[in-house]
Amino acid sequence: MHNYTEAKNVFIDEVRVDEYIGLESSKKAYDKLEQSFDRSIKMILLYGQPGTGKTMMLHRLYQNNRHQRDLHLIDTPLGNKKEFYSRLFTIFTGKMMPANSTVHFDTLVDYGRAVKGKREIMILLDEAQMYPSELLEEIRILSDTGSIKFIIALHKTTDEDVIAKEHFQSRIWESIELKNASVNELKTYVYRRLLNRGLMEVANQFGQRQHKFIFAMTKGNYRQCNKLLYSAFEIMEYYSEHEPDKMDYHQISMKILEMSAIKTGLIDV
Repeated sequence: MHNYTEAKNVFIDEVRVDEYIGLESSKKAYDKLEQSFDRSIKMILLYGQPGTGKTMMLHRLYQNNRHQRDLHLIDTPLGNKKEFYSRLFTIFTGKMMPANSTVHFDTLVDYGRAVKGKREIMILLDEAQMYPSELLEEIRILSDTGSIKFIIALHKTTDEDVIAKEHFQSRIWESIELKNASVNELKTYVYRRLLNRGLMEVANQFGQRQHKFIFAMTKGNYRQCNKLLYSAFEIMEYYSEHEPDKMDYHQISMKILEMSAIKTGLIDV
């Protein structure tokens, strides 16, 4: 019996580092990020459209290197400067900031200068497009101390903001763009995600026609692919339980994929 409930859960859109799928293009980007730890840099920019895997890559980078390096991940945008400064205080000192106390930005800069040559602090900053320009400018100043490196992930945008300005761009040692998957990469992604859960029979239900349709609908975007397949397996779960005689257990129905594309808004009706 095909386990469509388990197959559906494979494509819940959440960060699961243990199920990371290292495709060729993302592996090159990951290797560049990891190699940057040993280079004299201040900043690296990791950018791409939503759903290209930036958050997953930062989490994997953190999990694989946090025990060997002075590495820290800020994965959720903090609400204001005070919260951000408090988090930096904890990173710098290893202690929580005392209640009802305040740390000033100049104090953080002074600390960065004082530990130059003694510590090499690396901070992975996700969803950087959510931070105000003023705070990003202060991050640039902190990187100038020479003891704090930032890997900044943000959505690709055509808007001119502080990231694109020359005084900030000149401090970025490298910019790495994550792109949507090719049709073959997306095929590998779907197959390996299912195979990692022991769902080979389900994975083998996808033929070339199904993979081309998924790619056409999602343009190779992993987040859109997850949404489409979660919806498809949800429909298959229902029919398998309530109307099993209508199911084709040898190949996933194109009608179900089309229904899922409509349900998730990938097809306008």
